[in-house]
Amino acid sequence: MNDSKKTVHATVLGYPRIGAGRELKRAVEAHWSGRLDEAGLEAAAAAIRSEMLDDLASAGMDSVPTGVFSLYDHVLDTAVAVDAIAPRHRRETELASYFAAARGDDTAAPLEMTKWFDTNYHYLVPEIGPDTAFHARPGKALAEYREARERGLDARPILLGPVSFLLLAKATGDAPSGFEPLDRIGELTAVYADLLSALVEAGADRIQLDEPALCADRTEAELEAVKAAYEHLNGVAELLVTGGYGPLGESLPVLVEAGVPGIALDLVRGRVDIDVLESLDVSRETFVSAGVVDGRNIWRTDLLAAAADLERLHRVTDRLGVSSSCSLLHVPVDLDAETELPASLKERLAFARQKLREIASLAEAGAPRLQRPAAPDDWRDETVRSRLAALPEDADRRVDYAERVAAQGELPTLPTTTIGSFPQTAELRKARAAHRRGLMIDADYHARMRAEIAAVIAEQEKLGIDVLVHGEPERNDMVQYFAEQLTGFATTAAGWVQSYGSRCVRPPILYADVARTGPMTAEWTSYAQSLTDKPVKGMLTGPVTILAWSFVRDDQPLADTADQVALALRDEVADLESAGTAIIQVDEPALRELMPLRRDGRGAYKAWATRAFRIATSGVRPETQIHTHLCYSEFGDVIDAIADLDADVTSIEASRSKMEVLADLDRADHRRGQDQSSARKLRQVGPGVWDIHSPRVPSAEEMAASLRLAVAAVDPKRIWVNPDCGLKTRRYEEVRPALANMVEAARTVRGELA
Repeated sequence: MNDSKKTVHATVLGYPRIGAGRELKRAVEAHWSGRLDEAGLEAAAAAIRSEMLDDLASAGMDSVPTGVFSLYDHVLDTAVAVDAIAPRHRRETELASYFAAARGDDTAAPLEMTKWFDTNYHYLVPEIGPDTAFHARPGKALAEYREARERGLDARPILLGPVSFLLLAKATGDAPSGFEPLDRIGELTAVYADLLSALVEAGADRIQLDEPALCADRTEAELEAVKAAYEHLNGVAELLVTGGYGPLGESLPVLVEAGVPGIALDLVRGRVDIDVLESLDVSRETFVSAGVVDGRNIWRTDLLAAAADLERLHRVTDRLGVSSSCSLLHVPVDLDAETELPASLKERLAFARQKLREIASLAEAGAPRLQRPAAPDDWRDETVRSRLAALPEDADRRVDYAERVAAQGELPTLPTTTIGSFPQTAELRKARAAHRRGLMIDADYHARMRAEIAAVIAEQEKLGIDVLVHGEPERNDMVQYFAEQLTGFATTAAGWVQSYGSRCVRPPILYADVARTGPMTAEWTSYAQSLTDKPVKGMLTGPVTILAWSFVRDDQPLADTADQVALALRDEVADLESAGTAIIQVDEPALRELMPLRRDGRGAYKAWATRAFRIATSGVRPETQIHTHLCYSEFGDVIDAIADLDADVTSIEASRSKMEVLADLDRADHRRGQDQSSARKLRQVGPGVWDIHSPRVPSAEEMAASLRLAVAAVDPKRIWVNPDCGLKTRRYEEVRPALANMVEAARTVRGELA
């Protein structure tokens, strides 16, 4: 240890990599647009890494993590480190290959993207086949380790562990039936041994291998792979193996038996691991890192309770560390940048820099141990609680789907629509910012938004889209927009976190009981409907997604908080319907994201999550068609829950996965066909035919090919045609031709069916 006053080793398992002012976003996007060359991009990246090291060193960390920086995604970085880049993405330079895999280009589609466990971070899915040739490429890890060492810091390189890398990967399209990426664990472990050896030779005393996949249920075969991999790697380097996203559970005894010299526990979501560790024959020389500071939420740590956990672990080992529960990737950088938050709220919060100070305080002998104060009484709303108590337990729609669909309007076979948002131009963002700062009066702002809505409606009518949207020009974010109009929420000025690549979000803070103070969307939707004879969808964000993409209070069950948000949305749905909106979409892209990683918690989660959606949507008439949207998840795990939402139409991401989700839909419908007691089935479905997270504009024939796969798997009368997600991050130069191709593809396949 660096300081004799320390009783435990202070560190953190990872750190935000976007920069305090989102410098990474600006640099990467400048490079993509051709305004910044490769040398300029590397200079900007080096400056961000330097700031990260400044934060870690000044907070008094005993060791600092390196290798946590990424230009796009750390899973993609790992694929580069083991040379597992698909042939279609290899270009003249390493950087060009990297971004081809991340974003695609004119000649190749990008890697599939999905959620990182139960978070809103998206990772790129590696493609591994039986012939993937692994090689050690330690250049990035070595360079970032040396940066820290040159500053005199005790540096700890971090790599994604080999087991998790393979469990997060998917088999290449040409892999034989039955092949799984984990089948390659032996060869990959040998390459990891080469990576570790290069770092040890450079001077690394301890290397952190992140194995978050061990926080989910694992089979006996997978646990055997864990044991074999770490028995091999233990002799190469002093390792610290982390989970970070819940209890290690059955993997913890395996790691101990394999002789892993250091283990990091998530004691925020996985305190049961202390009980497991106490029951094992653990060497007192085993280094145990206690993750008592929450790496995924922004509430101040209860230092008194955290110190009690440290005391328990002192009885297990003589080598104890204190750290974050996982990487601080998921929280904003600095609370001090927030000058407008209420004092009663701000004093209960800690962002990344503040969490470093909490860790240092817990590690220091004689430091005060403070209990977090309770929430004020005025954060409760008894009216909201009484209304919820009076709702029916099931919250179902009272009319069956068959009767509803008969009452709903006629549309062409394979009706076309979009997910909701249209491009957010610089002019729109400037107008919203000026209005927020008081530099644009309400009348001018409303006129500007109406002009944009009129233009979006005209664009869609010109393209021939069947069900229109108003484009959401007034919305800064699909969650923050609602948070700003609901009680119980606060929003930040600079609380940015990375969602994927250069995409950053500012999660609102849900700290008290939630209620609606007035209509939030009806004005804009009604105006759009007045401009066209075609139906215009009302667009809302669902209760589960609002929770998932916010920093949520931790003083009551998530189910109770979800019901409060759902009740506010129920009132908004009623206003939209009263204003004549015949189609209302309530998006739940985070339905899979919030689902517990372990099976024993999933039933209860699905019950309250789907009930919250039904609270929001079940008050409508049979004639009103309810849509929902999900994206970038493994849908097979939530197919039954999607059915229990009881939406009339569900649109889903499907283009990067080549419509693989349709097999899940088919299996789910078959199961329900065998179970006559199941009252709900999946209704109509819109599998996305255009990946909007890539700048590629797919051809009409490419989209038609995807639609042919869809109609081969699902009754064409149940299929809608739409992009994978909203269009706010795309440019009109991409949107216009892509939507035109989408409409042409729908007409082509419609004609083939006729």
